[in-house]
Amino acid sequence: MRPHRGTTILVLGILSIICCGPLGIFAWVMGKSDLGAIDSGGMDPGGRQMTNIGMILGIIGCVLFVFQLVWAIGFGGLAALTAETSSMN
Repeated sequence: MRPHRGTTILVLGILSIICCGPLGIFAWVMGKSDLGAIDSGGMDPGGRQMTNIGMILGIIGCVLFVFQLVWAIGFGGLAALTAETSSMN
């Protein structure tokens, strides 16, 4: 039986929310994989709760990252348009 990676997944999930959204993808994928291995009996079930929480935080981090991208692109484009129309006057 392999040891769980719950601590690593939890740390990646927390970091995805705090500072680096793309880390959420790794937390999400690793968490899903490890939960499947725990369910099939191939991995230590002691880290199930940490793995699950880390995966959920990774999902939240991914969603927040997408919102940040939409915000930056949307308002960045709006700022460029505003600057362009101001210079035309």
